[in-house]
Amino acid sequence: WRAKNGWKFRKKKPVTRADFAAGQLKTVSQAPFTSRPLLNKSEANVFTALDKAVIARNPGWQVMAQVSLGEFLASPDKDTYGAVNAKRVDFALMDPESRVTHAIEYQGTGHHQGTAAARDAVKKEALRKAGIGYHEVVAGHTTAGELRALVEKLVPVG
Repeated sequence: WRAKNGWKFRKKKPVTRADFAAGQLKTVSQAPFTSRPLLNKSEANVFTALDKAVIARNPGWQVMAQVSLGEFLASPDKDTYGAVNAKRVDFALMDPESRVTHAIEYQGTGHHQGTAAARDAVKKEALRKAGIGYHEVVAGHTTAGELRALVEKLVPVG
């Protein structure tokens, strides 16, 4: 159709999910990828210690690393869910029924940069509302013994 000033306009065809997925596939197929570690060295050390302590306490429990909140939290509000969906917790303690009961955040040496405090506040509030515990392990301040004591407090004997 024509506007009053004579310009021609065409209605844009709406982008479907299939179109969007096809576009993503095209972009991904044209880009290089490499594998990289899921955890850095200090996170891997915490994971190993945490995993050993959890298994020793209750072999039915599991430690998961880098878990998206959207995988274990739900909200009927689409925007609220969107605010947490892509955020991750460093470690999640999962009970034998595959429910995350506690989230553990590793505060490494470079953690408190930029908007980290605001992002953590969003995670804490969503976890609190879902009844999931939030705990912090601080680099250079949390000993292996303190980590085991935390596990003993959070995980029932199995």
